[in-house]
Amino acid sequence: MMTPEERDALAAEYVLGTLEAREAAAVAAALPLDAALAEAVAAWEAKLGPLATLAPPEAPPPDLWRRIEAALDPARAPAAPWWRRLLDPWRVGAIGATAVAAGLAAFMVLRPAPEPRLMTVLLTDREQPAWLVEADRAGIRLASLNTRPAPPDRVLELWALPQGATAPTSLGLIPADGRITVSPARIRPSPGMLIEITLEPPGGSPIGRPTGPIQFIGRLAPATGS
Repeated sequence: MMTPEERDALAAEYVLGTLEAREAAAVAAALPLDAALAEAVAAWEAKLGPLATLAPPEAPPPDLWRRIEAALDPARAPAAPWWRRLLDPWRVGAIGATAVAAGLAAFMVLRPAPEPRLMTVLLTDREQPAWLVEADRAGIRLASLNTRPAPPDRVLELWALPQGATAPTSLGLIPADGRITVSPARIRPSPGMLIEITLEPPGGSPIGRPTGPIQFIGRLAPATGS
């Protein structure tokens, strides 16, 4: 039987979408039967609701309708790519099906697997979402959800601590608008990396490591469906 802490952690991961597909399906099946779990999930959905406002609307690709029409009407489909023409039974000739299959297999083996998208939500001391952190091969992105600015004589500084590292790396001062993007050349995001926000004197920490108290902390984890 789960403790209240374990139930709350499971509900948080379910709402964030960080559970594996099988685990998420088990939670979904249990919700109608477990009132405490359903209440915990509802509470986390209310806490993380502001995250939906971070997804800006995007217009569909300009050629979307053309591709849909082409799929419905083969006569309007664009010319087949070179590899489709190469595999035409009238054009294969001496190449042979074995060589083609070997080439496709090599391509699938050598193609690098996509890197997972990582994320974490930094919470306030009242368990309210304060910051959203997302990371992938393009870098680390921080966005404020609902936070108060730092005192006039202090600044907020962002830090990252990879697993196995002995000291965090500064990712820079957080601007007044609460958004910052860090290049992967500065630090490569990885699962389990700690993200911290500290309160520092103007200009940031003078010694290259945190000097003020940690205001927010979270650990990057793979986001399901990335």
